[in-house]
Amino acid sequence: MALPFPFARHRYSAPASEKVKETPGGFLKSLLYLAVAAWILRSLIVAPFSIPSGSMLPTMMIGDYLFVSKWPYGYSSASFPFHVPAFNGRILGSTPNRGDVVVFVGPEGADVVKRVIGLPGDLIAVDAGHVILNGKPVPRGRIEDFAMSVSPNSPCRVVPPAVAQIRSRLDGAQSCLFPAYRETLPGGRPYVVLDQVDNSFADNFGPVVVPQGRLFLMGDNRDDSLDSRYPVEAGGMGFVPIDHVVGRAELAFWSTDGSASWVNPVSWFTALRTPRLGTDYHP
Repeated sequence: MALPFPFARHRYSAPASEKVKETPGGFLKSLLYLAVAAWILRSLIVAPFSIPSGSMLPTMMIGDYLFVSKWPYGYSSASFPFHVPAFNGRILGSTPNRGDVVVFVGPEGADVVKRVIGLPGDLIAVDAGHVILNGKPVPRGRIEDFAMSVSPNSPCRVVPPAVAQIRSRLDGAQSCLFPAYRETLPGGRPYVVLDQVDNSFADNFGPVVVPQGRLFLMGDNRDDSLDSRYPVEAGGMGFVPIDHVVGRAELAFWSTDGSASWVNPVSWFTALRTPRLGTDYHP
């Protein structure tokens, strides 16, 4: 016979505090899940990268922090942290486009960023600073000087015999002026380069044919970039294996002028170069 409602039997329900009590094993399992998720995100989708030098001015500035997408060219050992797992070739591989800005593993083992100029089979030369691609000059036109704000991490550094051109602004800050040009690769991919010195060492190069499985890369700051125009033995990049490409530079999520101090959180924001946030690195 069923008991009346007031006397009905109820199953014991543990208090909420007892239900959510976590064991050491559960905590370690949660950490493992987080580590695996972070590994998947950084290895297969997107990874952060920071700009340490001015070789890609004006496209990239020292202190830019950017996202590098991993999927556009497939995956190689270089795609993964510490190159683990190690294997040869690429999975789901594809060749970068001319004009793409790519991060790759350089000869010294460090990540480097440059722009793709030549693909496998291309004939590349540089004549008085003008890129010659497959026998045709890449269109290049003079534009207004690039005015870089001088800051602790971005001094007015020029390549001799160029002379620093500094302009004082109304707000008391200073700008460093660089001669700038707009280049347009086949397919209509325009970008801006700096050319500080006429007939510098690397202003005349080649012609050479880009080997299969390799890329010819150049920095946008043409006279201040050790790139594929220089052999590895001279500190350059030489022809870069496609398998060494980590990913494609996408956009800036942070940019600092170098004046921030770790012990002063307010300075993290006063040092922020707000106009550079969201800078798109591929046209």
